[in-house]
This record gives sequence, C-alpha cells and structure tokens, in this order.
Amino acid sequence: MNLAISTPLQTSFEDAVAKTREALAEQGFGVLTEIDVKATLKAKLGHDMEDYLILGACNPPLARRALDARRQIGLLLPCNVVVRADPDHAGTVLVEAMNPGLLVEVTGEPELRPVAEEVTDRLQAAIDSLKPAVHR
Repeated sequence: MNLAISTPLQTSFEDAVAKTREALAEQGFGVLTEIDVKATLKAKLGHDMEDYLILGACNPPLARRALDARRQIGLLLPCNVVVRADPDHAGTVLVEAMNPGLLVEVTGEPELRPVAEEVTDRLQAAIDSLKPAVHR
C-alpha cells in the first residue's frame, strides 16, 4: 500500500499552498493545523532545509464517522497533507496526502473501510484538481 497520494507541480511554493488549500476546501476539508517545518527546524535547531509545510486537514462529517467506528482513530486525525519543495528538482513542489487506507491497515477495523475509501476519493480529487489548476 502506498504511503501517500501525491503530485508534483511546476509552480511556486506559495501558489502550491494556496491551490492546495482551495482544492481541500472544495472537497469539504478545512485546515485545522499548520506546521511550518522549515521555520521550526531553523528556529529550534538552526537547521536549513527546503520549504516544507504540513497541513492538518479535516472533513468533519467523515471524521465523525471514523470516530464513531473507533474512538482511538483520533490518534491518526487529522489527515496530513504536505506541501514541500522538491530538493532534487528545482521549481518543483510536491503535494502529498496521507493514504487514508492506512487507517484500516493500522487499526484492522473493517468499519473504517467505507470512511477511508470516501476520504481517499476526496483527497485524490483534491490532488488531481491541482494539476490543471496550477499548470498553465
């Protein structure tokens, strides 16, 4: 099973972040958390790295269904979406979303399968919508 649903984009980091937020919103996801990994590592460790942002995305109706199936699933929520500069390819930004199927694999909870499938469909749609929206 793949760890992520992803796509490379030929755009600026800022544009990729804005388009990713829009694409998530169109699929019913809000961004609850934002972690600027680059800034955090620089501030705490003096370490320089490429742009790297973790967005904690949540679709409340789907989160509720997952929590109803198994309360401990909150340990794996929200869905992380990473927007990061590709250090190996200048001008490329990667957008990666956690594969929700991992929730079923990790928990072994069959009741989570329909929720994971719907979250996968929505995240895949969000990621897929970035390709034509950003490539001009």
